[in-house]
Amino acid sequence: MLADKRILLIIGGGIAAYKSLDLIRRLRERGARVRVVMTGAAQHFVTPLAVGALAHDRVFTELFDRDAEHDIGHIRLSREADLVIVAPATADLMAKMAHGLADDLASAVLLASDTPTLLAPAMNPRMWSNPATHRNVTRLGEDGAAFVGPNAGAMAERGEDGPGRMAEPLEIVAAAEKLLAPSGPLNGRHVLITSGPTHESIDPVRYIANRSSGKQGHAIAAAARRAGAQVTLVSGPVNLPDPVGVAVHHVETAREMLAAVEAALPADATIFAAAVADWRAATAADEKMKKNGGAIPALSLVENPDILATVSRLSNHRPRLVVGFAAETENVIAHAQAKRLRKGCDWIVANDVSRHSGIEGGVMGGDENAVHLITADDVEHWPKASKSEVAERLVARVAAALGPLETTS
Repeated sequence: MLADKRILLIIGGGIAAYKSLDLIRRLRERGARVRVVMTGAAQHFVTPLAVGALAHDRVFTELFDRDAEHDIGHIRLSREADLVIVAPATADLMAKMAHGLADDLASAVLLASDTPTLLAPAMNPRMWSNPATHRNVTRLGEDGAAFVGPNAGAMAERGEDGPGRMAEPLEIVAAAEKLLAPSGPLNGRHVLITSGPTHESIDPVRYIANRSSGKQGHAIAAAARRAGAQVTLVSGPVNLPDPVGVAVHHVETAREMLAAVEAALPADATIFAAAVADWRAATAADEKMKKNGGAIPALSLVENPDILATVSRLSNHRPRLVVGFAAETENVIAHAQAKRLRKGCDWIVANDVSRHSGIEGGVMGGDENAVHLITADDVEHWPKASKSEVAERLVARVAAALGPLETTS
């Protein structure tokens, strides 16, 4: 969710500034690009050298910096960020913000910014409870600033206890992720998707699998995330990067995939795009099976669990919408309609994976698809398109079927 997001961190002057070092690390762990402005007071608690080493960028400290201000650096800093975080947000810094003061780089950046701003207050409990601070916090909230914390607890001052501790770095990260979460027709929805093949071991070097590349399932996960959903992707072995902002669980076998799917429920919608192997070896050999010029070894197979049917028939936590995929080589529509009834799912997305599909290079592993959406009432024939375009169209249909998220007042 924070991958490639540009975060401007403003560090105010307080003992809680030491937590900003861990905050930078946590933000960068999630792929965010972090630039830092430090007030003069902040530099008494942590050094620009330490902050810059963790941020992997220069630290900005001076309003009248010849290197930065030749192109109005304080304006550029505020405009090039997706989110401004002030941590710690001291009483003094919030007072400047509330009254539009700009006598140093940090306050000038904040005054020039129209970027979403997240404040993590930190101060002595009596300073926090002072009516002046409360007036400033109220004004900043009315102006659109978001807050995380402060928490209650022991202060740095001996014997002091109460509200005023800066929120922990992971709390600030969670608040930042919430502010930057995409909005869209699936906002607030949980969508669970499976993708790729499964590998069922015969021995340590051989396995049973399908030809799925995972491209369609991964494209659906990315499209659902762009539509605002919380997305869980359960992926078999693929050579694809994890979609940005998606919770990905990597599995190998059908049984592992079923366990991961069940653990991820409940969900508003499930889309089972994975090509799960129908069978596995009854007993996988511990050592590589050798030919040795003798008789061909017998391979005894047993049926794998049916993930689509299992979820479709749940009595508790059944998703409102269960979508399956059907890869067929003949009588595509008829076989897919029968599969929908047999499995008990709501929709089937059917495609022709034969050599006669009309998709250059074939559907399995290719970048294009031509599908038929089969519901209880209709069959929609979608034209050939990229797998990303198919994903966008399917996600739009899912959003329309679920409708707006009901909220309680």
